[in-house]
Amino acid sequence: MNPYLSPERFEALQQGWVRLLAEWGCTPVQAYPVFDQLVTAYAEPHRHYHTLEHIYEMFRVVGRLSAALTDPAAVRLAVWFHDVVYSPQAHGNANEVRSAEWLHVALAPLGVPTATRDQAAALILLTTHQHAPTTPEAVALLDADLAILAAAEPRYTRYAAAIRQEYAHIDEAAYRAGRRAVLESFLARPQIFHHPYLLAEGESLARHNLTTERDTLLMDR
Repeated sequence: MNPYLSPERFEALQQGWVRLLAEWGCTPVQAYPVFDQLVTAYAEPHRHYHTLEHIYEMFRVVGRLSAALTDPAAVRLAVWFHDVVYSPQAHGNANEVRSAEWLHVALAPLGVPTATRDQAAALILLTTHQHAPTTPEAVALLDADLAILAAAEPRYTRYAAAIRQEYAHIDEAAYRAGRRAVLESFLARPQIFHHPYLLAEGESLARHNLTTERDTLLMDR
């Protein structure tokens, strides 16, 4: 278990999953096996950031951004499954495609409607962050996924270190070059966040964090 995910937070995730699946008539007994599969996936040993802690933090943000959503259940399902398949060595959108497929396979037997699964799967495919969100659901999911960029300094530092651990198979010079490119791509955007809350509260801090990390990578050679 992630040392930063307390038993209370784990229980909150578990109960949130049960409540979510209850929307389609699933009992806890029916819902728990898929929850256990999710827990196992997010606890894979190569994961250091893309863990249940990330899922918990995303749900905290989504809760604040959910007022305008017409399909909040699809967003919550997308949060749960968007990183269920995660390999740092994958190419393109392979992780996202496989995560969306996993969602369909796991949820179809539980009676989750096809339209809801399709919406959640489409949202997962957007978490490559290559395109600006165009719906309230996409805004909520993508902004929640990137909210870590606006974290307080200690949390951001831990996040950056965890990403480096996930890419431990890449040598230092190559990692620094690749990571700088990622940071600079976010800094080059007109805006990182799209929801008014995060634009107001997090945009400046996110740009500060990204700039600081980029500059550190340039200096520490």
